[in-house]
Amino acid sequence: MVERYDVLIVGAGQGGAQAAAVLRQQEFAGTVAIVGDEPDAPYERPALSKEYLAGEKPFEKMLLRPPAFWADKKIDLRLGRRVVEVDAGAHRVRLDDGASIEWGKLVWATGGAPRRLVCSGHDLRGVHTVRSRGDVDRLRGELAATSRVVVIGGGYIGLEAAAVLSKLGKHVTVLEALDRVLARVAGEPLSRFFEAEQRAHGVDVRLGTTVACIEERAGAASGVRLASGDVLAADMVIVGIGITPAVEPLILAGATGAEGGVLVDFQGKTSLPHVYAIGDVASHENVHCRGELVRLESIQNANDQAAVVAKTIAGKTDRYEAMPTFWSNQWDLRLQTVGLSRGHDETVVRGSIEQKKFSLVYFREGKPIALDCVNAMKDYVQGKALIASGRTFDPAAVARAELKSLLG
Repeated sequence: MVERYDVLIVGAGQGGAQAAAVLRQQEFAGTVAIVGDEPDAPYERPALSKEYLAGEKPFEKMLLRPPAFWADKKIDLRLGRRVVEVDAGAHRVRLDDGASIEWGKLVWATGGAPRRLVCSGHDLRGVHTVRSRGDVDRLRGELAATSRVVVIGGGYIGLEAAAVLSKLGKHVTVLEALDRVLARVAGEPLSRFFEAEQRAHGVDVRLGTTVACIEERAGAASGVRLASGDVLAADMVIVGIGITPAVEPLILAGATGAEGGVLVDFQGKTSLPHVYAIGDVASHENVHCRGELVRLESIQNANDQAAVVAKTIAGKTDRYEAMPTFWSNQWDLRLQTVGLSRGHDETVVRGSIEQKKFSLVYFREGKPIALDCVNAMKDYVQGKALIASGRTFDPAAVARAELKSLLG
């Protein structure tokens, strides 16, 4: 007999868990289940490259809800299973163990899989990604025998991992193919600041550097050969070059794709009837980016989209118009980002980069559209209001004045 749920959520990450919880908050009385490909109940992922990797936060403290929550709210967890096929017409999915589940509404919240290297040696022992608890547990299991680490990729995951491992006394090298770290998400002043901080803590940051292959010794990674021919000795290699959204079953079922993910409207609806998508996989018109299609990889985005979808399923009226936010921790640095800097035409720096307390403000046609705030909580809070005002401001005044005073 085929099981059936009124709402089936595929993906047990932040978005999937939030969608289920909000459904119950909205007094949705139908049956709900979450299918997740990991064996663990839903947990927070940002800590994986920070406190969990450092051994400072036990896994139990990362659980999004107490273990009893799911049973109390009558939300079935189908863990350690992956959806491999979607039949949108029959309202049915097939799992990797051959079982089928029917649904009334389908919420796709699968996130993404880490992008892998394609060069030889990419699958050697000692080559790691940082995306799941299992990834980090395997990595931590090798740390005692590791002294030299090469991190491939100068994005936030790579830099956060480098910060943790340098604190643990490892010799860390970061390789970035572009001419600066964080080049795809941040302005140059912020990139140069984090490069300098990494180097000040003993991390060897190499820019404009590409990888030819991973060297092998006795079945394990022993070094990274660069395109230049140089070889960096390494006991461990961490690959942080982004994710590939896990949308293939949905695309094969007929969903419209966009920006590497699945196209959704302001209620999270895909082109397939009764099918929604949220989080890392959801490409949407963003009101904070002139209506351009964007796909956001952030906890805020996953949570807010999940709430909109849950309310929509529960019969409420809602739209996804939340202002994007992001954050990162490295050493004593707390970065908080609000807004989207895509398409900016001017930037100004507030505060003091030298004192490690500053904000980079992004403008487009005189309007503030985003801020990257380092150890500057007040700028983050007031900057959000500045962006929300939709007004034009003199960039020089924004660089100097109390932001609250500019709002009048």
